[in-house]
Order: sequence, then C-alpha cells, then structure tokens
Amino acid sequence: MAASSEISLFTPWDYVVFAAVLVISAAIGIYYAFKGRGKTNSQEFLTGAKSMTAVPVAMSLTASFMSAVTILGTPADVYRYGAIFSIFAISYAFVVLICAEILLPVFYRLQITSTYEYLELRFNKGVRVLGTVIFIIEMVLYTGIVIYAPALALNQVSGFNLWGAMISTGLVCTFYCSLGGLKAVIWTDAFQIVIMLAGFIAVIIRGVVVQGGIQTVLNDSYYGGRLNFWDFDPHPLRRHTFWTIVIGGTLLWTGIYGVNQAQVQRYMACKTRFHAKLSLYINLIGLWVILICAVLSGLILYSIYKDCDPWTAKLVSAPDQLMPYMVLDILRDYPGVPGLFVACAYSGTLSTVSSSINALAAVTVEDLIRPYTNLSERKLSWISKGMCAFYGILCIAMSAVASFMGSVIQAALSIFAIVGGPLLGLFSLGMFFPYSNSLGAVVGLLSGFSVSLWVGIGAQIYPPLPERSRPLSLSTQGCHLVIPEGPDWNGTTALPVTMLSNSTTFLPESSARPEIADYWYSLSYLYFSILGTIVTVIVGLIVSLCSGGLKQNINRECLFGRQDCTFDMLCCFKSKKDDNVEITDLKASKEQGLDNPAYTMDNISLSFHK
Repeated sequence: MAASSEISLFTPWDYVVFAAVLVISAAIGIYYAFKGRGKTNSQEFLTGAKSMTAVPVAMSLTASFMSAVTILGTPADVYRYGAIFSIFAISYAFVVLICAEILLPVFYRLQITSTYEYLELRFNKGVRVLGTVIFIIEMVLYTGIVIYAPALALNQVSGFNLWGAMISTGLVCTFYCSLGGLKAVIWTDAFQIVIMLAGFIAVIIRGVVVQGGIQTVLNDSYYGGRLNFWDFDPHPLRRHTFWTIVIGGTLLWTGIYGVNQAQVQRYMACKTRFHAKLSLYINLIGLWVILICAVLSGLILYSIYKDCDPWTAKLVSAPDQLMPYMVLDILRDYPGVPGLFVACAYSGTLSTVSSSINALAAVTVEDLIRPYTNLSERKLSWISKGMCAFYGILCIAMSAVASFMGSVIQAALSIFAIVGGPLLGLFSLGMFFPYSNSLGAVVGLLSGFSVSLWVGIGAQIYPPLPERSRPLSLSTQGCHLVIPEGPDWNGTTALPVTMLSNSTTFLPESSARPEIADYWYSLSYLYFSILGTIVTVIVGLIVSLCSGGLKQNINRECLFGRQDCTFDMLCCFKSKKDDNVEITDLKASKEQGLDNPAYTMDNISLSFHK
C-alpha cells in the first residue's frame, strides 16, 4: 500500500468519540468530588485515604507509564530501528521486581505520602527540600512537553487545532485532579488504559486485514531487517543493543518508576502492602501487553509503507506523526475509529499529565508547606486542590513555551534520564549504605546531576552519527504521488518533534564537530541514568567517609533488608496493628522537630522491631 498525499481529516463521528473520552474523564473527577464531600482532608485527597485495591492501581500505573510518547513514538521507533525495542519487556520485569521487593517495603513501612519525605527521615530537611525542588522542575518541564508533543503530532495529520488541543488537555486534567484528587486520577487512568488498548487493537486488526494477514506483515518485516530482536554488541555508544536496553533501560525506568513521586504515590495508596505489591506485578502484565501492541503496530507500519515512506516523501514532518498518518489512511472508511485512536493517544497524555499534576501537588504540600505550618487538614486539602490548579496552569504555560523550542524538545524529554539517575543514586545511598550522611548525599546528588547534564546537553548539541544509532533503510521507490513542496502539506507549521527514547534528533552536522562528540556525547541515552547513579553513589560515599559517616547512629527503619522478606508476597499479611505502631513512633520523631532522626536513635521508640 503506497502513501497518499490525500489523507482525510476527522469526520464528525471522530470528534464525537474523542470528545466523549474527555467528558468521561472530567465526569469521574466530578463524581469523586461529590462523593468525598464531608470527608475532606489532605490525606484523602493526595493518597485516596490509602484505601485502594490492587487492580485499579495497577491499571493506573500502566496508564501513567504509557504516555502518548509511547503510543506515537514506539511504533515509529520500530519502523525506523526494528523490533529490538521489544527487549524492553525484560527491563520492565526487572524494574517491577526491584520496585516491589526492594523499594516498596521501605516506603510502605514508613507510610510516607511524599517520596522525598524519606530523604528527611534518612538524612535531613535540607536533602528533602533539594530533592523536592529538583523533582518539581523536572516534572513541570516534562509535563509541558507531554502536553505539547502529541498535540503537535496529531495537529499535523488530523487537522486538530494545536492550541485548542494543548489547552483542552491541560484543563481537563487540571479539572478532575483538582476536584477528585488521587482517587479520580486512578479511576480515570483505569478508564483510559481501556481506551488505549482499544485504539491499538483497532489499528492492529485493520492493518493486518489491509496487508492480507499477519504472515505478510512478518515477511515484510523480516526481509526489511525489522525483526532484529537480538544484538549483543557490548559497545556503550550503540543506541539500542541487548545490554543498553536491559541494563540501561532498567536503571532508567527504576529512577522513574521506583523513586518518582508520580508512580510511588499510586502504590502507596493501596490499603495493604500485599495489594501494593500485587498492583506492581499486575501492572507488569499491562506493560507487556502495551509493548506488544506498540511493536506490532510498528511492524504493520513498515509493512504498509515499506515502498513509500511518508516521512522521506515529506508527507509528515517527523517520524512521530507516522502512526496517526497511517490511522487516517487505513481507517478513513470507518467513521469514529480514527477518533478512537486519537482518544487512545490522548488517554496516554491525560494519564501522564494528571499523574504529574497530582504528584506535584503532593510533594508541594507534604514537603514545602506541612512541615513549616500548623494548618488544619481541611485547609491543607484546599491548598492541595489549589496546587493542582496552579501546576495545571503552569504546565499548560510550559507547553506553550515548548511550541517555540523546535529541536530542543528532545533535550527537554531527556530530563528524565538526566535527573532520574542522580535521584536513584541518592535513594540508593540512603537505603543501602548505612554510613552515608547528609553532606555526602548533597554533594553526590549535585555531582551526579552535573555529569549527566553535561553528557545529556552535549548529546543534544552534537547528536550521535548514523553509524552509532544505525537507522534501517527506508524507501520511496513505490511512491506515485506529487510530493508537496515544503513540510506544510496540510497547512500547518512543521516543527521537528522527536522523542528521546524513540528517535534521534536530526540536526545539521557541524563542520567543526569536536572529537569528544563521537565518544562521550555519543553514549547511548539509556546509559545517562547509570552514569548519574554511579557518580552520585561513589562521590556520596567518599564525601560521607571523609566527613564522619562511620561515626553516626542511623535509624535502621530507613534501610533496606531489615524485616524485608525476599519475594515476600505471603509476608505481606503481617498484622496491620504492628505496622501502625512503627509508623506512629517514626512520625512522632519527625513531628518533634528532629532534623535527622537517624542521629537521635535514643529518641525513637523502642517499639521499632529489633
């Protein structure tokens, strides 16, 4: 099937389906706002009163993980680089295992609302504030990009108004987050994951039918070099290999999934530790299903356009626009179905944005307001809602700024890799190294962040050469159409939109490319996180040892390994009464104004289990 320069835009039925998703998402927020009347407090709003069960939390975790970057970018990555992206299934398994068996037991035992509350319990208030501020900057910038990038990609191929798409997305998320809190976010995510799967399935079924069966798709992919599942080249400068995906991908997503407030806040909302762990393992199945759908969609995309690449033919201005282009091409005779896919992509955006807004409100209230005020729970609840509205507007404004960034968009998306590694290193210092102290934590975090920022910015200025990223060949030999001049094939302004984890930036090669660009700056983006983690831990340990870390007394409840069963699904049935004793005493120590309870072990109740 050849690409066509005449792609139909949305029909009224497509707009109806898309609008219905936004309306239902907003309605869920209204429902929980009315349901929660008379029970208003900040804990109810930010943690769902810790009453959630495993299944909806698992669906929410999956929806939050799979943003529009995945829905639009992963198929495009498979189209250009092959199915090696599917190796991320192994990374996801390791990530869930690490989070469920190492990080969750510590967080759940302490019953924290903000992930960065742990940093005060383990180190001091200064480390907590530093971690919170870095998280806020990271999430505001990233969320603005999440709003903007899919809006632009869909605008290019569907005729959606760019500003209307960005503003409506931000306002809907802000609306139901501000009204319904975490419960609204979780249940909306559960609804949106169903929409995401429905959109993928509709595209896959129609694509297989158009190509005459799945065997045709696989044959085309095989002869086109797309079934490159295994590449064991250990070279760290190669973009995607088995090692960069499994090792680098695991550390990258552990930084996001294991210590990022937007994710931790969800499984901390479960009513027991058993439900929290179960939600992570159920979520793993969801991640695999979404990944399979995305990879299969990418193979179908290649099979359909193997002889006439719409990107090379300038029918789209960026690889991330290929999926919506194909949807409108093969589903033009099925009114409403293209709208379902657009709803699928925007469901990913809605889930990510709503998660970010709720997490930003949580860390602001718990880390920057509650410790320094004596406000009532009711007032804190209203402040939480106000923070949701504030961050929603701020993220919409950030998306407007992003519209002027052009190729800097990829640099903004790389923040997760650049910031996630050092933060993971910071939490690793706290949980696994008893002699690390607050000075080592601060110096290590800043050192790791500086190094990862250095290589990350360098990679944006001097992108890796094709011999490093190794894109597969694309063809326009089968194109029989008049190619429009310039990128504005549908009357919109084309800007380069590329996703960090899914494609490379195409910038003019500098005539004075420095030698460091072909080595240090060409490091696989999946290793940015490992680099930040290692530097943070090593520098943090050296500084701690040089500043008296071996002489300090620490609160063992903040360390991993104490009372944490390995693969302890059965151990999670431990008496809830015992957990409450621990939590009360630890919270009491913090409320007494101790900067670092780790240094004042004698003041902590003996009810901590030996």
